[in-house]
Amino acid sequence: MYEDFAPKLAKIITEYSQPVSHGDYVVIMATVESIPMAQALYEAVLKRGGHPTVVGATPGLGELFFTYADEHQLTFIDPVMRTAYEKADIIYTVMANDNTKKMGMVDPNKLALSQKSRSEVFETFMSRIGSGELGWCGFPYPTNADAQEAEMGLLARTKFIYEACKLELEDPLEHWRSVRADQQRLVDFLNDKSEAHIKGPGIDLTFSFKDRLWVNCWGEMNFPDGEIYTGPVEDSVNGVVEFNMRTVYGGREVNGVRFEFGDGVIIDATAQKNEEFLLSQLDMDEGARRLGEFAIGTNWDIQQVTGNTLYDEKIGGSIHMAVGRSIPETKGVNVSGIHWDMVHDMKNGGEIYIDGELFYREGHFVV
Repeated sequence: MYEDFAPKLAKIITEYSQPVSHGDYVVIMATVESIPMAQALYEAVLKRGGHPTVVGATPGLGELFFTYADEHQLTFIDPVMRTAYEKADIIYTVMANDNTKKMGMVDPNKLALSQKSRSEVFETFMSRIGSGELGWCGFPYPTNADAQEAEMGLLARTKFIYEACKLELEDPLEHWRSVRADQQRLVDFLNDKSEAHIKGPGIDLTFSFKDRLWVNCWGEMNFPDGEIYTGPVEDSVNGVVEFNMRTVYGGREVNGVRFEFGDGVIIDATAQKNEEFLLSQLDMDEGARRLGEFAIGTNWDIQQVTGNTLYDEKIGGSIHMAVGRSIPETKGVNVSGIHWDMVHDMKNGGEIYIDGELFYREGHFVV
């Protein structure tokens, strides 16, 4: 069952999300668990005249690295990865875990040092995406580890992803083109506005997005997709948010996150679970305590919280915010070694006001 998963998804990714042109240098980042997906992408890229190469990850290496690496190893930048980020025309990242908790016992200070040392390469990656020089798309392949994290069996997990991608449709791209058109109307409405006020249970937050852009996410860089986002003016965020969905970052689950913002900076941060890890990431650099992104999830075909941010941030009736690095397309300028998305459900009394007028109530747009 679902034997056509990999070839159908590979066709969409290489022809719609980030189309391969003749002569493109295409890097496929995959894991042992996602070999069928890597093979399908490799074939699809070849058929479109590209030059594919696969960068593979073997189970257990990450844990070994952070257990035994010293400072000079933690701060070393792999030339293979540098070349991929600096030279590739397209990077496809297949998200397929062998163990979602493999970093659970890693020293958070080691993780922060490693991430900080790679900020230069991360900046290159983000800048090339923002300029259109690099195409990137991240998407899932079902594994037992991800199924367990989502409290599903592997068959149920595969069905969930298959249907979230709309692969069961005769023409999935017709659906995604419709999503693109519907969301563009929202983005067009927002792009001549300037102020947002988000309020509801657990949240009362204001920020400016004057002279920033709202971006339509229709399957270009994430698949499946469904969100619109912007970059808040860095010193404008004020108020409180208590995120009511669990978040997973760097292999760590962090629950009950509460932020208080003052003039754009997180002045108080707490968590009910893994607070030490949260604080280690927020203290990584100056930009880590500012918002790099505010977004509204629009995909009503995704409703179950799975612990995988790729899906959870798209949930129809939710919003999410990322601490750290701004996304260049929004004209945001915050720089950081992290970009950590956290999701908040708005379906129970949440509202968004734009320039003082009601724009969104309990998951639905009222414009």
